[in-house]
Amino acid sequence: MKKLLALLQILGALALTGLAALVIVDMAINASMPDTISVVNLLVGRIVLIACLLAIARYLVRRGLAGLRATEEK
Repeated sequence: MKKLLALLQILGALALTGLAALVIVDMAINASMPDTISVVNLLVGRIVLIACLLAIARYLVRRGLAGLRATEEK
């Protein structure tokens, strides 16, 4: 059961990393909007979102790898 949870955590981290990559692509596409204030607000919000997604993904990878290592020792 612990191994399954660890694998799900790693898969979730991969999904969050993919989502962050999609946000980066979307941010690049929307950067050409004519409204300057809207673009700045968009960029700031997306940068915060990307940082949060990658931080959660890193946490999940560490927990997942620790879970896999703990099950291999037993």
